[in-house]
Parts: sequence; structure tokens; C-alpha cells
Amino acid sequence: MLARCSSAALVGLEAQAVTIEVDIAAGLPGLHMVGLADTAVQESRERVRSALRHCGLNVPLTRVVVNLAPADLRKEGPGFDLPIALGLLVASGQLAPQLLEGVWSCGELGLDGGLRAVRGVLALALQAKRSQAKVLVVPAANLREAQLVEGLHAWGAENLAAVVAQLKGAPAAISCSQPAARGQQQPGPSHADLQDVRGQPHGRRALEIAAAGGHHLLLCGAPGSGKTMLAKRLASLLPPLGRAEALAITAIHSVAGQLGAETGLVLQRPVRSPHHSCSAAALIGGGAIPKPGELSLAHLGVLFLDELTEFRRSVLDQLRQPLEDGEIWVQRARYRSHFPCRVTLVAATNPCPCGWHGDPERLCSCSESIRKRYWAKLSGPLLDRLDLQVVMRRPNSDELAAPYRRSHQEPEGESTSKVAMRVKQARQRMAERNPAGCSNGELASARLSEVIKLSDAALALWEGALNQRQLSARAGERLLRVAQTICDLDGKEQIGPSAIAEALTFRSFDQLTS
Repeated sequence: MLARCSSAALVGLEAQAVTIEVDIAAGLPGLHMVGLADTAVQESRERVRSALRHCGLNVPLTRVVVNLAPADLRKEGPGFDLPIALGLLVASGQLAPQLLEGVWSCGELGLDGGLRAVRGVLALALQAKRSQAKVLVVPAANLREAQLVEGLHAWGAENLAAVVAQLKGAPAAISCSQPAARGQQQPGPSHADLQDVRGQPHGRRALEIAAAGGHHLLLCGAPGSGKTMLAKRLASLLPPLGRAEALAITAIHSVAGQLGAETGLVLQRPVRSPHHSCSAAALIGGGAIPKPGELSLAHLGVLFLDELTEFRRSVLDQLRQPLEDGEIWVQRARYRSHFPCRVTLVAATNPCPCGWHGDPERLCSCSESIRKRYWAKLSGPLLDRLDLQVVMRRPNSDELAAPYRRSHQEPEGESTSKVAMRVKQARQRMAERNPAGCSNGELASARLSEVIKLSDAALALWEGALNQRQLSARAGERLLRVAQTICDLDGKEQIGPSAIAEALTFRSFDQLTS
């Protein structure tokens, strides 16, 4: 007897429909898997047999062939265990074929029949809805994720026996989604306040501009100058996520397998901080079947690269195009996968290997040739894409001791909430003015002249900076974008010379690698 069950395979961030065909025929007992299945799928034969036996169901003692169609699409992971088991039950006559009509399923089976969570359920649920599925059956740990797709009826089961009982009509055998019960992840504890940063007015201003305009930021300074402390506070300045943005982030983290059992809609902007020893595939994404890397996991959030010059240059140079385009296309022999990566990059580095070059109190032990080799790890095209380049100094003893003095009344500098309010207002101005409501950092070159308004004095100052600093066309345009963000923060309609002058103070390393 031939039985069919529906599921899906992950290809990048998308799920493609897969039909599981189970055929039982006369022959030696055995379960044969065909259809370009990887090792995890091939091993499902043992998990399915044991699960059926422990749930009190019969294991057919005959020849069984399982085909995963289409045959030229590679399938990976243990998520096909549940649909294979259900197809086997229909083929052996233990379930009526009509019970699986319009039913999609996925889930890993334990040897005792329990259902374990799998990755990519949100992508599978979206594909199930597009295919007009009646119901999607998932492990109970993935139910909140499946509930995010409105208009799709989802069941969450703890084990195979509960799924079979529900299909046969047993009341309240498993958990079912309700239209009004959409799982959401509540915001976690707030980020540390910007008032904790001692001094660094130039760095704080750069952080505010980066948050408002979506500009990439490089912080350079001696050890203990507060680079990491400042960078970790950027996420708290970014505006809240909209539902469409939250769904996009949730889908990426789902495919990467980074959503927990209690996680529904991700409401916080991601902050990713990969170690400097990571590979290009870990940072950009890839693999035999491409998966998102750290850059895509930081989509619509912050990618923090600490100790930037310790990363391999070949790895850093692969950031050039994604930072410019906001997306990655990973090409493999069989697949071409798309991963979004609209991030705000924040990088931190020391000025030299010993860390003390330019410090007024400590002597640098590095020679000029050593410093050049150190900075040669950062290519000119990469520095060109970093809109804000800030040199930070170490806070002095008075700034460090201020909070501990009895006469100290108010914290130095503005709080995160106050700065975040200005950032939000600036973003609203950009949304009303810029095409498609994009931020200034994402503004296309072809639209700059239509959006940006320069006074005659500002235009003259900008032209002079292009010639004197020998800026590239890209660097010149990024200078204008930063100046526009400064005007949006200050509530000004036209870019004046003061905005251009301030934007120039954030271009510290333009000629460093030339």
C-alpha cells in the first residue's frame, strides 16, 4: 500500500515542500530511504522503528521504501521523523489515509516516541500556509513558533502517541493554537545606561549618530578607554522593532536553530559579537547547505567586532559587499541562498599591537613598521565603508573618581532614554523624507541629490574636503549621509557648514592605508 505525507526541507531561509511517500511491499524486512537524504535522515529508520514500538504501534515486518520527493532536493536534519512515522502508519493500515489529507508535520522522534524540537519551523509554517495546509503538527517545544503564522492551525505534541490519538479524534490529546494566542518573547532586562560611560563626549556623539542613521562605527583607543563599554550600549539607542521586522529576525534565528521552547516573536534587536578567530563561513554564512552566519543573525541589529585587527584580513574583506548591499547571496553547486544582513557594524581596536600609540601617559613600544603591518589588516575599501571613525582617549582620574565623591550629585552625560528619544525623532524624519522610509545610512547614491539639501557654504566645504583629503566617491557620499543624520538629530532641514565640519571630525583614518 502507498501512503503520502507532507513536510518541507530548508533551503537557506526558505522551506520547500516535500512529499514523503511510503510503500509497503512483499520482501525481506527493512526500511529503505531514497530521495537525496543526508545521514540524519537516513538514521531516522532506527528512531521511527523504536518510537512506534514504544508507543504500542505495530512495526511492519516487510519491505518498506520511503521516498522523499522531489528527489533532486537535498534533505537534512531529523525533522522528517514524524512525517515518515505517520506515512508508515497509513501504509500499514493503522491510520486511515484521509486523516492525513491537508496535514503537514515535522519533528524529531526519540526512541521512546517523544517529540523533540527542530529548527526552521517558522519557515515551514509559512510554506504550509502558502500550500493551504489544514493543520501543521509540530513538537510542543515549537508550537509558539508555529503560532506566529496567522491563519494557520497548528498542533503541538509531546509524543507520537498523542499525534495519532488526535488524528483519530481523541479530545484534547495535544495542544492546539488559538487565533488570539500568538506567542511572543517579552523584552529582557534593559541594556546598561549610557550614563555609565565616563567622559568620551566625542564617542557618545558618534554612537548617537550611528544609532540614528544606521552608520557603521569604528572605535580606536588604548586599553581601558571604554571602546567595548560604549559599543555595547548602541542597541539600547535603536528604535523598537515593527512586527514585520520582528518576524524577519525570528525566521533567521529559527533556521539557525537559536529559538528556545519558550520563544515566540523576537522583540529585541539582536546583538552579535563573534570571536576574532571565527571563519568566513561563520561570519558570512555558508556550508554544504547554506546557513546564516553571524552577519545575518545580526540583521536589523548590531554586529560588534571587538579586536577588529585580530580578525583575518581575508575574513574582514568579505564584509565589503554585504555592508554595502544589506544582503548576502551564498552560491553552491546545487543551491543559491539569500540571507538579509542590514546591520549596524560597530568595530573596536587598539591603535597598535601594544595598545599605547598616541597615549599621552604611556610610551608605545611598537616601531613604525610594526604599526603599519598591524593596520594593513584593514583594507582601504573596508575603512571606506565605516562612516564614523573615532579615536578615543582614556578617561583621567578625575572622571573615574567623580561618582565616588560625596559632593557628586548627577551622573555625567545624558541617559540612554533621553538620547534614544532624539534617535527616534530623527528616524521619524528620515521615514517621512527618504524613499521607502530607509535610514540615511541605507540611502541609495542615486537618490542623494534628491533628498539632501546643501547650503552654498556647506557645498564649498564638502568639495574642499574631497580634494584635500583625497576622499573616494563612496567616502564623500558617506560624509554627506552622516551630515544629514546630524541635521536630523538637530531638527534642521538643510545641511550647513557646521554639520559638514562635525561629520569630518569622524573621519580619522581616511588615508591610513593609502
